[in-house]
Amino acid sequence: MNDDSVWRSAKKAPTYDDIVKARSLLDGIVRKTPLQRTNTFSKMAGTNVFVKMEYLQLTGSFKVRGALAKLGRLSEKQAGYGVIAASAGNHAQGVAFASARKNVSCTIVMPQNASPAKVAATKSYGATVVQKGLNYDEAWEATQEIAKQEGRTIIHAFDDPDVIAGQGTMGLEILEDLPDVDRIYLPVGGGGLAAGVAIAVKAKKPKIKIIGVESKAFPAMKESMAKGSLQSVKAGYTIADGISVKQPGKLTYDIVSKYLDDIVLVDDTAIVKTMFLLMERAKMVVEPAGAASLAYLLSNGHPAGKNEKVVSVLSGGNVDMYLLGQVVAKGLMQMGRLVKIFILLPDKPGALKDVVSGIAELSVNIVEVEHDRLSSNIPAGTAGVYLSLELENEKRSQLLLEFLRKKGIEFKLVS
Repeated sequence: MNDDSVWRSAKKAPTYDDIVKARSLLDGIVRKTPLQRTNTFSKMAGTNVFVKMEYLQLTGSFKVRGALAKLGRLSEKQAGYGVIAASAGNHAQGVAFASARKNVSCTIVMPQNASPAKVAATKSYGATVVQKGLNYDEAWEATQEIAKQEGRTIIHAFDDPDVIAGQGTMGLEILEDLPDVDRIYLPVGGGGLAAGVAIAVKAKKPKIKIIGVESKAFPAMKESMAKGSLQSVKAGYTIADGISVKQPGKLTYDIVSKYLDDIVLVDDTAIVKTMFLLMERAKMVVEPAGAASLAYLLSNGHPAGKNEKVVSVLSGGNVDMYLLGQVVAKGLMQMGRLVKIFILLPDKPGALKDVVSGIAELSVNIVEVEHDRLSSNIPAGTAGVYLSLELENEKRSQLLLEFLRKKGIEFKLVS
C-alpha cells in the first residue's frame, strides 16, 4: 500500500534532464501547442506579445502533460494497483485521459458540488468518479483514505516531481519556438506549471525573466515568497478556479522561490475583459485561469519597453458555458457597449416613444424593454422602464447619458 507520509518525504525537485526525459514519455501523445505573435495584444500591451496556445492541448489544458509524465514513471506493480487523484477540474480530466492511454485503472475524487459538466467530461475518459466532501480539501482527505485502502498511487495536481517535470515540457517548447524570448508570464495556483517551466528555461537561459500571475483573491504563492515560508491564505472568490489555491505545494514553493523573478496579481475584472477580447479579437476561447497572465499584461502594460519579446501562457480552455455567457455580457458592459438603465416617465401615451426615438437617432440599439408600474418605489402616475442598450463604443454611451440629461429624464445606470 502507498503511505502518504512516505510520498511527501520522498519528493525532490526535478532537474532539466528529468524534464527532457518526461518529454520522451509524452512524444506522440501530447500536442506541441502553437506559439504565435499577436498584433492586437502587442499594441495593447506596448510590447511584442506571443501567446502559448495551451488551451488547444488534449483535454483542454496543460495538466495532461504532468499526468502522462507521472503515469509513465510508474512501476508495473504500481500501475496494477491503479491511480487516484483529487480534482474538480482540469487535473481530473488530464489524469483520466492519461490513465486511459496507459490502460491503468483510475479513480477521481471530486467534491459533491462539482460541476456536472466536469464530472461528465472526466467520466468520458473512462475514470471512476467518486464524489466526496463539500470542497477540495475534503475530497483530498477522501483521496488519501482510498489510496491507502486500495494501494493506488496518488497523482497530486502540482506537488509532485514527475508532474512538475511533465509541466516543464512546455518550457522546452517555448525555447525551441522563441529562443530569444525575454519574459514569460504564466498563471500560478499550486505552482506546478511555474516550477516546471522555470527549471526548463532557467537551466539554459537564466537571464530570461519568469513572472507568475496569481489571483488577488488567492495570493498564496506571493505571500509565501514575501514571508520566506509556506503560507496559507483565507479562501476568497474568483472566477479563475484553476488558480484558486489556498496553499501552494512545499516542493513547488521551494522551486518557485528559487527561480521565479516575480509574482504579480490580477483581479476578475481584468480577467473577464481579457476573455472577452480573446473571443472577439482573436477567436480564442480561454478559461479564466488560462487568461490570467494575458489579463495582467493588458491591464498593467509592459514596463520593459517595446523591443522585448514576451510570452503569455494561455494555459487552458475549459470554461463553463454559463460563465461564458456572463463573460460576454460583462465584457460588453466594461467596454461601454452594453448599458442597462432605469428611467422614470409619466404614465401617459407617447412618453416612451419620445425617448425611444431620441435613442434611435444616436444609433443605439434597444435590446430589451421592461416596464414596471407596480413596485413600491414607482410613484403613482409614473412608469419605470428598464432599457438594455447596445452601443458601438463608450463614446456613444456618454452621448446617450447627455441626451437623457438634456431631456430632463430621471434615470440611473443599473449596470
